[in-house]
Amino acid sequence: MPVHPQRPPAAPSAPGAEPGPVRAAGETVRWAAFGCALVAVGAVVAGTSPGGAVAAALCLVAVTGACRRVLLRRAERSGPADKG
Repeated sequence: MPVHPQRPPAAPSAPGAEPGPVRAAGETVRWAAFGCALVAVGAVVAGTSPGGAVAAALCLVAVTGACRRVLLRRAERSGPADKG
């Protein structure tokens, strides 16, 4: 009788844990938000007016939000078969 290898049991996920691609998209967005704040602080330190720094940060936040939507849509579409 042929022996079929068993798949190891899936690791129990924590309640409320997000799937891998969605979690990766979330981490990317968190780093992007950090970058937006860093740009604003760097602009003020470099001599830009606080209003200009806030405007630049808001533009970056808008771009980050749009990219987040794209990343989440791609993560939802990609399934186990799309690993290549």
